[in-house]
Amino acid sequence: MGDNGRMADPVLAPRSPFVGLVVTWAVAAVGAILIGVVAPDDRLMTWYAIGFGICVLLSFAVQLFRGETRGFILRVSAGSLGALLVMGIVSAGFGIAALFGA
Repeated sequence: MGDNGRMADPVLAPRSPFVGLVVTWAVAAVGAILIGVVAPDDRLMTWYAIGFGICVLLSFAVQLFRGETRGFILRVSAGSLGALLVMGIVSAGFGIAALFGA
């Protein structure tokens, strides 16, 4: 018998990669809104940076929990980039509201 190369186990029921992304993006949206409402004005950007760091760690943990090795880095980076965009849009909304005195 010869070596036929490496064999991979077939994925029987792959999970959707979008669930982990949506979870990360939803946490980013809720976190950004909470930061915009609760954080003092002079420390706002510090708290947004901390919130984004938590979202990056959450994205990593969610994709690690998924257990799929293919596309791991792509999914983590997509979750992190999406969280950055969501938090940026929410913070821009709070900034515009602050300009108009709302």
